[in-house]
Amino acid sequence: MPMSREFQNRLYPHLPEIAAEFGTPFHIYYETEIRATGESLKSEFGWNPGFREFFAVKALPNPSILKIMLEMGFGFDCSSLPEVYMAHQVGAGPDDIMFTSNNTSRHEYESVLANGGCILNLDDISFVSKVPEPFPELICFRYNPGEKRSGGGFIGKPKEAKYGVRHDQIVEAYRLAKNLGAKRFGLHTMIVSNELDFRYFVKTVQMLLALVEKISKELGVQFEFINIGGGIGIPYRPEQEQFNLTGLSRQIEQLFRQFHESHGYTPRLFMESGRYMTGPHGVLVTTAINRMSKYFELVGVDACMSALMRPAVYGAYHQVTVLDGNGQPKDALSNTPLSIVGSLCENWDQFVNQHSANARLLPDIQEGDLVIIHDTGAHGHAMGFQYNGRLRPKELLLCQDGRVVLIRREENIADYLGTLVFEPKVLRL
Repeated sequence: MPMSREFQNRLYPHLPEIAAEFGTPFHIYYETEIRATGESLKSEFGWNPGFREFFAVKALPNPSILKIMLEMGFGFDCSSLPEVYMAHQVGAGPDDIMFTSNNTSRHEYESVLANGGCILNLDDISFVSKVPEPFPELICFRYNPGEKRSGGGFIGKPKEAKYGVRHDQIVEAYRLAKNLGAKRFGLHTMIVSNELDFRYFVKTVQMLLALVEKISKELGVQFEFINIGGGIGIPYRPEQEQFNLTGLSRQIEQLFRQFHESHGYTPRLFMESGRYMTGPHGVLVTTAINRMSKYFELVGVDACMSALMRPAVYGAYHQVTVLDGNGQPKDALSNTPLSIVGSLCENWDQFVNQHSANARLLPDIQEGDLVIIHDTGAHGHAMGFQYNGRLRPKELLLCQDGRVVLIRREENIADYLGTLVFEPKVLRL
């Protein structure tokens, strides 16, 4: 969603000074609003004593951000060994990490359990045999309902997704784990992404609680938690409404009460929001460096899709603000359509593409203007790459106390060439 008025008021007057000090391009995140979003989650779901958010590290993998999450009492959803390592680095313990990896080797399971531990969330029934001994006491499986549910966002139809244990395998998966020594159980699913209709998640909770009832009856086990995953969306377009978190909480609470009346206990509720936690609270700041005229009008900026690939890969819409030299937004729209492009040798390297669904009129942009691309606090820097030798930018944090702190430097040529420095290794055939 476009930056909040508070974020704009805190950032815009100081942005020319920040850009002069640190240089563009950079992503900058607003600590105050990240914390406010986290506190709203805890408040809305306080009716569930065991509620916990496991922040999706893939959305914004930066230790400074993870420390904020841990301070709020959140855990971490990790899908790789580096993400687990980063979580441990900021102080996370084994109960703070949900390790959900969808194509995992035995080595990865051995490593994650031997180096600090975690909650294992297995993505396939075959992965049970890859878990090292002794088998964990607490185990979780990711469930894929297949044609029983319709999906959405970037995951697509559940039946066509590569994630999760099939419906016809799920009971057997828990049976295998129980026979190997598991005594505590959780159930996870994530079948949608960037969903703005809270009723979808209500149906997901209904589905999970019904499945908990079925598995418990067949195997004589009790579930400690259900995890509805991530997927809560943010309104990237100005005309979209914000997600109704209160509506979600109230309807889920009723489902949990009904479950408690029937079964005498209530499982803990977990979720793994990433985009919802940080997405609206970060922006990409870049400088216009060229005004060009092809068969259409272009503005070249000093960032490219290595800093934000969503518009190119997904055709995603990101709101754009242009500041003049005094740090004031340009409100008047130009009558001339403009595309905003980066410098990759790739035609889709465009933040605003006037030949795509994200086209819109923009203010007149001249060389030297600061261009702010909204909603880059999740899946922005994290999805960067090094194609064409265009390197990933720095990250800044606008702290609650007013400081602006560098929390990741920009990549340099030594980083780009670093993996070419190694001990020779040759296999003679």
